[in-house]
Amino acid sequence: MRGKIAAVDGSLAIAEMAGRVVQNSVGYCVRGDGTRLLSEVIRVRGQLADLQVYEETRGLKIGDEVEFQEDMLSVVLGPGLLGQIYDGLQNPLPKLAQQVGYFLKPGVYIHGLDTETKWDFTPAVKPGDRVAAGDTLGTVPEGIFQHHIMVPFGWRGSFTVEEIAGAGSYTVQDQVALLSSDSAPPQRVTMQQTWPVKTPLNVSRRRLMPTEPLVTRVRIIDSMFPIVRGGTYCIPGPFGAGKTVLQQITSRHAEIDIVLIAACGERAGEVVETLRDFPELTDPRTGRSLMERTIIICNTSAMPVASREASVYTSATLAEYYRQMGLNVLLLADSTSRWAQAMREISGRLEEIPGEEAFPAYLESRIAAFYERAGAIELRDGRIGTLTIGGTVSPAGGNFEEPVTQGTLKVVGAFLGLSRARSDARRYPSIDPLDSWSKYRGIIQPDKVARMHTLLVQGNEVQQMMTVVGEEGTSTEDFTRALKADFFDNCYLQQNAYDDVDGATPAERQQFVFDKVLEVAELELDCSNKAEVRQAMVRVTDLFRNWNYAAAGSEEYDGWLTKIDQFIASKGCPPDAS
Repeated sequence: MRGKIAAVDGSLAIAEMAGRVVQNSVGYCVRGDGTRLLSEVIRVRGQLADLQVYEETRGLKIGDEVEFQEDMLSVVLGPGLLGQIYDGLQNPLPKLAQQVGYFLKPGVYIHGLDTETKWDFTPAVKPGDRVAAGDTLGTVPEGIFQHHIMVPFGWRGSFTVEEIAGAGSYTVQDQVALLSSDSAPPQRVTMQQTWPVKTPLNVSRRRLMPTEPLVTRVRIIDSMFPIVRGGTYCIPGPFGAGKTVLQQITSRHAEIDIVLIAACGERAGEVVETLRDFPELTDPRTGRSLMERTIIICNTSAMPVASREASVYTSATLAEYYRQMGLNVLLLADSTSRWAQAMREISGRLEEIPGEEAFPAYLESRIAAFYERAGAIELRDGRIGTLTIGGTVSPAGGNFEEPVTQGTLKVVGAFLGLSRARSDARRYPSIDPLDSWSKYRGIIQPDKVARMHTLLVQGNEVQQMMTVVGEEGTSTEDFTRALKADFFDNCYLQQNAYDDVDGATPAERQQFVFDKVLEVAELELDCSNKAEVRQAMVRVTDLFRNWNYAAAGSEEYDGWLTKIDQFIASKGCPPDAS
């Protein structure tokens, strides 16, 4: 099916067609010099088709040819995805740079997988077995995982294994199985398959309610505002508050199998920093490079606006693919605000009726559809796979009332709001403990979390009152409450990401420390005046800080722990002697 360009408006091309065209199918706009630009049909109006072009449209003219296809925008799935750096169309950027140089040329597309590498295949079925979509035919080693070669997800019904390749080395395009059914001739299966990015990939027995806590080893998240495997969360905050750094810390230390980072529309400087840092990072889980279980999808703000939208869906599809192998996957989207801005720009070119702040009226449904791709599923063989999605939001001026933030808050299970004031005060992670919330249950008992949250709220109220009336006009009880809240904030919620011990706190250590902090916070001090109360809290704060940075299991660790216990037992001001 072919057509002709009738108009071009930025990344939107309007084509006249003579036959049938399917919405959401892909096409190629052919420039006069023969360059084929990948595009997607986003609207059909009679004999006119609106195409979203994923490249710069410079050079396209009225009358240029358009080649329509029946396929939707899809990605290639198979072994070799881990460790790759792709753009939103699944072009391997390092290979693309080797082929065309560091200045990307439009119309150049590379296969998403290496077609020459051979993988050691081990069959998991035998001739005569009955299989269905998503069932494992064999495995190949990929990094520290066994990559499952599965029956193509789009096949319907059950199949009989006619042939299965023996143990050996094969490329992703070699046949590894031949399957037959009652209604179709035998079909060959290779290690690779394709899947449309805008169709959720979920071939399972049933969907489960996410309940297992996802330990990120960031104390304020795990203890106060927990996340679960298969859940969703968002990190809104003003520019420079630490959203990207918090995501990088999470991707390194979270107890997860696979990490996907979708840099959808972020500034080139931040993306370059991520690309340079990640290959150099050591995975605490394996002692090897963190990139061995990471995939990066990047489309900077300098790339075509339509590619930002594609990068979000591409990353979600790759994450769902590894979930189908029974793995725990974490998808970090940075930032969904840029993705929403791309939707706003495309909607404006389509002349659709705008919603709030000129965003499209369907903004909330698109955001919901993206986060709904997270979840925990039970596969046909009983294994459990999870996909956790965390997205950052960059509201202009830190205004959490803007449409993208509000649309996200309606669908996510946890809200980790970053504070400019805490960031300026160098209190990292700069998650605001008063504004943030979570619907999930974490590693700390809910009643204990509620008691500490109440203390923080009361302490903040006293601090605001003290800025007006001063310490002299504050009662000793209120003054003590404010100091205890500040003690909890300083000693527990703040975390030094550059310290070997404090940078990542295991769940068991968090539970133990939280209980100790709670004991101190609920002490009834016997001090007679505010000076003695301050001295007591400063003393215990110093004890906790030194203890928190001490190496676990050492004599120094045990010594600080003994001193803290002695302070708690004294129920009053500790002695001056060390």
